[in-house]
Amino acid sequence: MSRTGTEVSISADGAVEVFVPLAFRRIGGRKRVIAPAVPEQPASSARQLNMPIIRALARARRWQRLLEDGTYVNILELSKKEKINKSYVSRTLRLMLLAPDIIEAILDGRQPPTLQLNDLEGGHPVEWELQRRMFR
Repeated sequence: MSRTGTEVSISADGAVEVFVPLAFRRIGGRKRVIAPAVPEQPASSARQLNMPIIRALARARRWQRLLEDGTYVNILELSKKEKINKSYVSRTLRLMLLAPDIIEAILDGRQPPTLQLNDLEGGHPVEWELQRRMFR
């Protein structure tokens, strides 16, 4: 019997068998597992990661941790030690005040396509509900 796609079967004793068609190929002297091709998502549902915003969120999270664990006493000390402009550090740290669901949407690539880092750094309300209205 020739199998072409992924199949799942359950036997009478409750054992589950999953068949995934894989191929083994030698590439660069090593054997590699080649998984079956996955159909591409339609362009309308494809997610677009905004890497400048994601990098800024990661930087803000790191700096927040450094301030919280006492590595740096304040933003001024952090900016001097990291050799980064104090106002940039302040603007970037403000990203940590975004609503968790907004941050999650950005990390998942579900943010509005027009949303730019400048929009977030330019200032936003502290209230999460107002942020949701502003950025959605």
